[in-house]
Amino acid sequence: MRMTSPSRALLLGVAASALLSGAATAQTATPPPQTATVDDVIVTGAPYGISQRATTIATDVIDQQALSTSPAVSLGDLVSNRPGIRSTDFAPGASRPVIRGLSGPRVQVLTNGIGLIDASSVSPDHAVATDPAEASRIEIIRGPATLVYGGSAIGGVVNVIDDRIPTKIPEGGLSGVVSTQVSSVDDGRSGFGRVTVGSGHFAFNLDGVKRKTSDYDIPSPAISARKAEADGIDRGPGGTQPNSYTDLTAWGVGGSYITDKGYIGASYKDTDSEYGTVAEENVFIKLNQERYDVRGEYRFDDGPFSALRGSYGHAKYTHTEFEDVGEPGTIFNSDGWEGRADLVQRERNGWNGAVGVQGLSRNFQAIGEEAFVPTVDIDELGVYTVQRLDRAHYGFEGGLRYDRRELSATPIGGVSQVNREFNNWSASVAGFLRPAPGLFLGLSLAHNERAPSEVELFAEGVHIATAAYETGDLNLNSEKVNTLEGTVHYDRGRFTGDLHIYHSWYNGFIDERATGAEYLYEGEEFPIFQFVQTDARFYGFELEGAYALWESGDRKLSLEGAADFVHAQTDLGPAARIPPYSVTGRLAWTSTPFDASVEVRHVGEQDRVANAYELPTDDYTLLNLAAAWRPLTDHNVTIFAEARNLTNEEAREHVSFLKDIAPMAGRNLRVGVAYRF
Repeated sequence: MRMTSPSRALLLGVAASALLSGAATAQTATPPPQTATVDDVIVTGAPYGISQRATTIATDVIDQQALSTSPAVSLGDLVSNRPGIRSTDFAPGASRPVIRGLSGPRVQVLTNGIGLIDASSVSPDHAVATDPAEASRIEIIRGPATLVYGGSAIGGVVNVIDDRIPTKIPEGGLSGVVSTQVSSVDDGRSGFGRVTVGSGHFAFNLDGVKRKTSDYDIPSPAISARKAEADGIDRGPGGTQPNSYTDLTAWGVGGSYITDKGYIGASYKDTDSEYGTVAEENVFIKLNQERYDVRGEYRFDDGPFSALRGSYGHAKYTHTEFEDVGEPGTIFNSDGWEGRADLVQRERNGWNGAVGVQGLSRNFQAIGEEAFVPTVDIDELGVYTVQRLDRAHYGFEGGLRYDRRELSATPIGGVSQVNREFNNWSASVAGFLRPAPGLFLGLSLAHNERAPSEVELFAEGVHIATAAYETGDLNLNSEKVNTLEGTVHYDRGRFTGDLHIYHSWYNGFIDERATGAEYLYEGEEFPIFQFVQTDARFYGFELEGAYALWESGDRKLSLEGAADFVHAQTDLGPAARIPPYSVTGRLAWTSTPFDASVEVRHVGEQDRVANAYELPTDDYTLLNLAAAWRPLTDHNVTIFAEARNLTNEEAREHVSFLKDIAPMAGRNLRVGVAYRF
């Protein structure tokens, strides 16, 4: 049954109440003050916001200042060096985050808390329909500890937060950022600008990004030594990575009506992207998405709830794969909406909480000779609550969520429509202590359930991007996982640190396994892979720390470090494409006018592979330098430079399907300037 009548009406009714209420007349345009700075409060894990050093959820934040000088790369590549996170590294135009060894439908990529409604989780060569340059802030949740986003967040969440719909009147009536940069490894050029103007109760935003790169330089032949030996082929020349160019243009506009009771706003965004697939030398992809969003908040003066928030997004996405003759091949379309509404409880004696509803309806189409997934209609509805009691020295948090997911399709080669409905429950509970100043200890237990994706259920055909014939299973059940996680935050004196240790037990883990058979397509043999269910265990840790070696006034010299590790084993053997351990060390100088750092990052060898088609990967060590100079006393202008992979090391990302035909980029010098006002 399509989610058109009761489900959609419920969701839109609650969301509309939040949005319309935000337009109430009031006296000022200044929202109430927050209890912590913006950069210290995580809003992705809980609607009421939690200080980053007071949550049992494993989090990362990239703020606006860091984003304005960050590399002009796709989302997966931007976050890939953080503990527990890697990139699918399929190509510069298409990379998606991998969190604790999980990717695809297990990792939710959001924009302002709403799904992208694209096709990026269907295949690793599909780009994410948002660019980091658009963000004012990116929040990352590692692991399944949040119930706010449902089963598709069983591995984690990456939330790209932008200011396209303003929530406050800018100070002085005007604010914004302009940045531009160039890079040597790919002849890259990029620029981004955002401006927000406001007066009285109204604020308007305009932003745009343009990025263009050529094929990037590589420090070795594209073919790895292991693949050349296994296939009995020559590695070929080095130089540049064929068909790795990118060309992205995105722009958006938004506006809000803002009062001291809340706001209501709307926005429009258009994204056009063209990029080489790398997997096939003469194939490129053109992507377009048009997206409309409405968002609002109403703050109550009294009563049990402090605020009602609502958001709604509708997007139309088209992704076309072109052959070298310029003729369109396979076309992927995604058209749908997603919305959510949250009632945030008023804080009472350390008690915070929220109840919410979330829903989506999406039509996905794959058209063409190489379409390996049929047209699918997907409907979801979820209701949830999250609660937290925070006393001075101890506290508890937890939540409960129910999800219904419906998928309808006529399988490839079939004659009748197949409908699958999944009803899932997820829950979490956690406790924490503050036994000493600056020390936070937490322990959480989470149970999460995920419905199979459209690919896992309905795939049937050659998938060029993964070099396999993929076969889904219409009889798959929901994937279930129990996760135990321990958390330590320490922040006192010269030392700060974070440690997360986790162990996950999967019941019905959906895995893709080689059958041993092969399929002949256009004269080439493709191994046949089948989606199956098995039990699995994932365990590992993420560690970060910083020690102030010397500081005086605004000047500080720090020694920073990070490490991560994940081990994944199923009843059928090692899980596929699990990242090896990594260790990073950094010596950093910070001051008002000048910052500089030298970094050494070592990624280990990975020889635990799932099958004969997944080759081991050698370890590598990268040397990176970075500097930023603020020549003006108001600090608004930053001139920055970065040198990555100074030794021109051959490095291959093990989680990538392309690791044996596409190494990571070679030595790169990046320079740019950013102006914030």
